[in-house]
Amino acid sequence: MTATVGVSGIGVLGPGLAGWDAALPVLAGEAPLDAAPFTPPAPTLLPATERRRTGPSVRLALAVAAEAAACSGLPPEELDTIFASSNGEPQVIVSILDALHAPDGAISPTQFHNSVHNAAAGYWGIAVGSARPSASLGGHDFVFATGLMQAAAQVAASGRPVLCVVHDVPVPDPLDALRPMHGAFAVALVLTPRPGAHGALGLRFAAEAVKQEPPLPGPLAALRAGNPAARALPLLVALAARRPARLRLALLEDAALEITLAP
Repeated sequence: MTATVGVSGIGVLGPGLAGWDAALPVLAGEAPLDAAPFTPPAPTLLPATERRRTGPSVRLALAVAAEAAACSGLPPEELDTIFASSNGEPQVIVSILDALHAPDGAISPTQFHNSVHNAAAGYWGIAVGSARPSASLGGHDFVFATGLMQAAAQVAASGRPVLCVVHDVPVPDPLDALRPMHGAFAVALVLTPRPGAHGALGLRFAAEAVKQEPPLPGPLAALRAGNPAARALPLLVALAARRPARLRLALLEDAALEITLAP
């Protein structure tokens, strides 16, 4: 079964990729990648109190979500949403684990509500005043393909546009020894029932392993290897080139998401 969706808006944020327009020359191979570390911006859409409570992963997610929604021209409060993250807000998780080892074992209520996997979706709803349906997914190393497949299926089933956001930040010490990552990365796509300004995607689940990921230039390949959300890069490179493309992204160890891009 194949789902076909349009791409009406794109947002991206990562080392050397400060938004879709700024990233285009790098993704198109016209400029080098300057993969300097960066700090996710404060979410200005949120009231000051909620803004202060957000962590790096939520801030990253809201930044690309706002960019993609603005690019699409669709009202952000009317978009159904899929938020996908391999690790959620790992700094909060580590802080809670540290608190559990303290003599009183007290956990801050603010930390707890930021630790849940749908924290980014909740903050987005507050930021834009949305009461639309939202789902929050994991997916480990396959989080981008997982989120994209779910979002496309939802567009096909509902006939409504869906904002798909995939975001991940590195895990702090000491858990980084078990889950090493390098660099923060997030991508957002507004998917629509009909072809959008950035073309259309045909997506198909395939029950066969991906033996080799789509090729990327060295710096972008290193970025992809360091962050599960950055496995979106082959698709972003194809979208930047505005040429037809066929990609196969690993979905599980023994499955794949096949993507056909028609600009």
